[in-house]
Amino acid sequence: MNWLWAIIVGLVLGVLAKAILPGKQNIPLWLTVIFGIIGSIIGNAVARGIGIDETKGVDWGRHALQLAGAVLVVALGTPLWAAIRGHGRQRA
Repeated sequence: MNWLWAIIVGLVLGVLAKAILPGKQNIPLWLTVIFGIIGSIIGNAVARGIGIDETKGVDWGRHALQLAGAVLVVALGTPLWAAIRGHGRQRA
């Protein structure tokens, strides 16, 4: 069941990150989910590092850090995906 939640959270965070970033991110949905999951993991690690991983109620700070992590991963991963797929090359 934890994997299901990771996929759902990854999808939500990845789609939100794509919506926040300017321009179009030409990455497939499956990669959006993976980037969202990675961003969530990064956000959780940062939250744990600064001591806000265990609070009472809704962890808004942790969620904000997860979203920031997803935005970072999508922003860095999209051009990498384009370069791997050959869309980043200049044609002569």
